[in-house]
Amino acid sequence: MWKRFVRAIKALFGGAVAAIEDPKLILEQNIRELNDQVPRMNQSIATVKANVTLLENELRKFKTEYNDLISKMRAAINAGRDDIAANYALRVESLKGHIAQTQAQHETAVRAYEKSLEVKKAFMRERERKINEAREALRAHERSKWQAKIADTMEQFEVGGIDQTHDEMVRKLNEKAAVNEARVDMVLDSIDTDSMKIDEEASKLRAMDLVNQYKLEMGLGNTAPAQQESTSAPAEQERSGDSL
Repeated sequence: MWKRFVRAIKALFGGAVAAIEDPKLILEQNIRELNDQVPRMNQSIATVKANVTLLENELRKFKTEYNDLISKMRAAINAGRDDIAANYALRVESLKGHIAQTQAQHETAVRAYEKSLEVKKAFMRERERKINEAREALRAHERSKWQAKIADTMEQFEVGGIDQTHDEMVRKLNEKAAVNEARVDMVLDSIDTDSMKIDEEASKLRAMDLVNQYKLEMGLGNTAPAQQESTSAPAEQERSGDSL
């Protein structure tokens, strides 16, 4: 019974958390946290590096003191002062222990520093991968939002009946244009265009005769060509009649 109750509580709160989760906001927060971890990691690496530097300085000081004690011990031995040399010898032995201990600590600190640099490199690679992945997901999210808006617009466009009325009105206008073109063709076919052309030619000839007549009256020209043209036509008609 208790397990069922716990499962029910987990399911209840899990569903509530899932309902309020916004993937976009969570990814943006993850990017900020990944960026915030870099200064903290640099601070930790700086602390490790400072410990290495401190141990190096301490080791350098011990070695300098060691060399100084060795020189003093040799000087005491050469001077026949074994008692003073013995004192220096004890201090040298004690200093050897400090040097060995500091040397071990320094080696450990160096390995820790090198390891921290490797961890930072791995973290930076993983951070870059996650940030790029998150940003790509955010860009895809923005694209999907625009696509959703376009889809909503298209759905409203279709639901509103614009598609149907648009196609129908285009078809009606095309039909009306085709009917008008057909009417124009029928009207043109019903007109005797040949007679109209003959009348037009006759009007031109009459106008030329009038021009030649006015020229003759004004003494400005010779109407022989026009007369020849006018007399040649009946002659040709008579020859054609005789031939028949």
